[in-house]
Order: sequence, then C-alpha cells, then structure tokens
Amino acid sequence: MDMSERLANHPVKLEIPVWWGDQDAFGHVNNTVYLRWFESSRIEYADRIGLTTLMAERRIGPILASVRCDFRRQVRFPDRVVVGTRITAIGRTSLTMDHVIFGLAAGEVVAEGGSVLVVYDYAADRPIPVPDDLRARIEAIEGGALSPRSDPSR
Repeated sequence: MDMSERLANHPVKLEIPVWWGDQDAFGHVNNTVYLRWFESSRIEYADRIGLTTLMAERRIGPILASVRCDFRRQVRFPDRVVVGTRITAIGRTSLTMDHVIFGLAAGEVVAEGGSVLVVYDYAADRPIPVPDDLRARIEAIEGGALSPRSDPSR
C-alpha cells in the first residue's frame, strides 16, 4: 500500500526530516525520536482544531495521558518521514489519537501507535469535559461524528 492510501484517513500529515543527531549508537533513529514525531503531529492537529488557542485564551489544553509506539522498520539518516494523525474517538474528557509514520526511503510504514489526550483546565488543575465547539471542529476535520472511548471515565 502506498503512502497516500495508507494515510488517506489521517487529516493531519506532517513531513519531518530525519536529522543526523536523531540516530543512536546502532546507526538508526533512536526510539525516543518516534515519540517526538508523534508529539509534533499532535501539536499540529491541536493547532488545526484550535486547542492551542484555547490554551492561550482560557488555559484549557491537552495533557498527554498515554502513548504507545509499535516499531516496524528502522529509519536512518538521510531520510524524511510523514506522520499521519487522526482522532478515532472522543470520550467525556479525552481524545484518542492514531499515528502512522511513513518512511519515504523505505516506501512503507516504519511505525504506528496511538496516544490519549485529556482536555485539561490548567487553572483549575483538573480534566474537563470536551467542549462542544472543540468536538464540532474535530468532527469537521474527521468528516463525521466519532464514538466515545470504551472507558467512560475518560
């Protein structure tokens, strides 16, 4: 499956260069870099839906509750990767994200994973329900309504 097919359902796609310093002693990109790539894509997504604006205006923003990464292939310098991100579920206070990293040199998926963000009121120091306007912007970018997470506490 080519990149455009694999990332078709990911509304946020971010192309990132692999830097020489991303490599470790084994000559491939260190595992922690993949998590930074996920983070960069999460931030891009948050910008597009206005979540970073909420943080600036009302101190409501995302807080990372969990992240996972499944490594598929090694990546080496020089290369570029494309990180695709989408939200797959909206819970009471949480957003479940799916991430895919496509290596341009490999021509295939090099890693995939997910993360859970909690909508957090930094002034009150607690999670809050996903605001309706934020939910509407997510559903607009995702192309329709999203189901809640299976864990009703989030």
